[in-house]
Amino acid sequence: MAEKKVILTYEGLKKMEEELENLKTVRRKEVAEKIKEARGQGDLSENAEYDAAKEEQAEIESRIVVLEKMLRNAEVIDDDEVNSDVISVGSIVKLYDFEFEEEVEYSIVGSAEADPMNGKISNESPVGLGLIGHKSGEIVMIETPSGELKFRIDEIKK
Repeated sequence: MAEKKVILTYEGLKKMEEELENLKTVRRKEVAEKIKEARGQGDLSENAEYDAAKEEQAEIESRIVVLEKMLRNAEVIDDDEVNSDVISVGSIVKLYDFEFEEEVEYSIVGSAEADPMNGKISNESPVGLGLIGHKSGEIVMIETPSGELKFRIDEIKK
């Protein structure tokens, strides 16, 4: 079975590569040192610090595997290919939200980069999926788990 492509912006790719490098070069050493110190305290069967360090080590190794897999399957969206006439992954959109009567701005990114609290919504989310392919000036109705949302697309940029 083919592995799912991970759509990333160039910025997202760089962040993932930096996180992977940090995990491999810095965090692994820090945890190895914690384990070494905990071993030096004697009986490992009742050593909470040792258990916590081993758990942290497992989490780091698991995250490394996930990041390496994502980077292997990464498809980077080239900024030059992002069309500012139509919403696509890589677009930054200004919308008027009719429900809250306010203007909002979202960056449409791949699911691996999504961070809704910081205005980065996934192309696979109901809102992201509902916006893709639309043009500036259009009114869009989007069905979400919490009900139907209505937006006016005011601006699309790269």
